[in-house]
Formats: sequence, structure tokens, C-alpha cells
Amino acid sequence: MSSHLLPAIPNMSLGAPGVHSLPSKLHQASIHGFQGIELFIEDLNSLAETSFSGNHLAAAHHVRNLCDKLNLTIICLQPFLFYEGLLDRTQHDHLLNTKLTHWFKISRILGTDLIQVPSNFLPADPETGELKTSGDMDLIISDLQKIADIGAAQDPPFRFVYEAISWGNHVYNWEDSYRIVEEVNRPNFGLCLDTFHILARVYADPLSPTFITSTAKQDLQACLASLRRIDPRRIYYIQVVDGERLNSALDETHPFYVKGRPCRMSWSRNARLFPFEEERGAFMPVLEVVKAILDAGFEGWVSLELFHRDLARKDDTVPAEYAARGIESLRELGRRLSDLNVRSAAETGVVQHRL
Repeated sequence: MSSHLLPAIPNMSLGAPGVHSLPSKLHQASIHGFQGIELFIEDLNSLAETSFSGNHLAAAHHVRNLCDKLNLTIICLQPFLFYEGLLDRTQHDHLLNTKLTHWFKISRILGTDLIQVPSNFLPADPETGELKTSGDMDLIISDLQKIADIGAAQDPPFRFVYEAISWGNHVYNWEDSYRIVEEVNRPNFGLCLDTFHILARVYADPLSPTFITSTAKQDLQACLASLRRIDPRRIYYIQVVDGERLNSALDETHPFYVKGRPCRMSWSRNARLFPFEEERGAFMPVLEVVKAILDAGFEGWVSLELFHRDLARKDDTVPAEYAARGIESLRELGRRLSDLNVRSAAETGVVQHRL
């Protein structure tokens, strides 16, 4: 990839915590040419428990030293889950006063100033079915302003990156997350755009036998037009990933179905794919979304956040296999963008992006 688009991968995309060691995944990421790592807290917790007697700060020091040796940049720590819009304000205060303080310590050791906050998808009360979160946008924005302001007050300051999760309780499409980022209006609060979550709302429907919505064509075009108008300064990094078109709708009869879990979540946890793995069932127009984001002027980290049922396979070859597949998908992204640029140059005489 060019110097303007930097290849990254989350450690969770290279194997399951507790099944494959974090050091082995970091080694494979480096060997295969990745430059950045999204560090998932679950993997760090697993390393702390298995190798450092539960000392998370010691585990963080170990990971930082290893990444320095491997020339890997830790671009963020994630996910800071179930935060904004909580109805239980005591829990809200606990997250800000206790958990966030701990994450600041870990992040400082890791050498990253960025913490990812996914839109809240806290499950409903299992007995009453009532949500534990509020859809009041004023409250959501206020909560996110609070976390940004606390981060800004640190020395040196921290940034936060907000991502719309496609099964979020109240924020589940990228347009709403972008509007929220603008309303939060803090210089240390930005956006993560994920092709899976974007397309899971405007293009794919896991409850449909075809896995495609009835309005996919028009919704996609509207989405792409909006993406081209986004302020690239608001985008801290992007995640590029596809999904598998399953053999049947993900309803109550499907093996991946989990009662009470949103179908998009079950699909995501079991069947994400790297971009352009059509032979494995990839089918979404990932290239068009990436092209639109680049047209808006984005430059920076391109990360491959993948979850898949196979990642828990008890096989030491999994990290190397997924690292190889991931870097090849990014190379293919470069090739396909280059093809688009050739056609664009023929039409306009201007090459907009080069990978």
C-alpha cells in the first residue's frame, strides 16, 4: 500500500484469545507486512492471566516491548464497551471513574493515545426485555462529550474513536455516528468507518434468503454519495472487511442463531471475511465503499477487523494463515483501486488514488 494508506490488523483477526497467544499473533502480523495493530483488551487480559499472574500493566509493558521490536504501531486499544446512554448512571460513573482510568494507564504503556468506543449494544434485561440504554441523543452526545473532555485533560491527552455497530441499540448506521461526532464537537473525538457495519445496514440482510435487501441498489448509491462528502479530518481510521453469504437466512433454524442476539451480531461473529474472498462467499461491494471514503480525502490506517467461527480452531497455524489471507486482501484492494484509477485517468486525465 502507499505511504498514505497504512496496513493494520486487530489481533483478534488472527486467532481467538486463550486459543492462540497474543505474541504469536503479533509476530505473524509483522512477518506478513502489517504495520499497525488494533489491540483488543480481551487478548491483553488473557495474556495477563496466563503469563503475568493477572497483572495487566506488566502484560501491557511486555506487549509494548514486543511491538517495538517487531516495528508494529499500536494504533488503538478497544473496545470500551457499553458506555454512552446508560440508564444506570451509577454504572456510567463507574466506567468513567474506574475503568477509564485503568484504560488510560494501559494505553499509556502501550504507546497509543486512541481508545475506541463502539455504539452501545448492551443487551436488554433478560427478564423484562427492557433496554438498559436510552435513545435520547442529547444524553448520548453529553456522555461522549464527557469522555472526550476527560481524555483531553490528561497529560498528554487521549483521543476517542466512535464506531456505529450495525446492531447497536440506538446508533447503528454510520450517518448517525458521523452526526454524533459532529455534535460532540471535540478535537479529540473522531470516527471509525467499518465497511462491514456500513454494508450490513444499507446492502446486506442476513434474514433474507438472498442476503441482500430489496432496496440495496438505491440505498448503496445514496450511502456512497454521502460518504464522498464526509470531512476526512473526522475519520481516525477505517476498517475494511466483507461478510459471507450463507446458504440460508440466519433465522431461528440456522446453526448460528442465538436466542436474544441480533441476527447481524450472530452473522458478524461467525462469518466475516477479508475483502475480495469471493471463493469463500464474500459478496458485498466493499471496494465501492472504500473508494468513496478515499474520494472524500481519507488517508491513514486501513485495518482488517475480522471475526469468524474458524478463528477458535485449536491449530497453531491459524495466526499465520489469517495474516497471509489478510495482507493478500489488502494487496488485492490496491490492485482493484489501481484498475479504477486507470479507468478514471482515461476518462478525466486524473489519477485520484494510488496504492
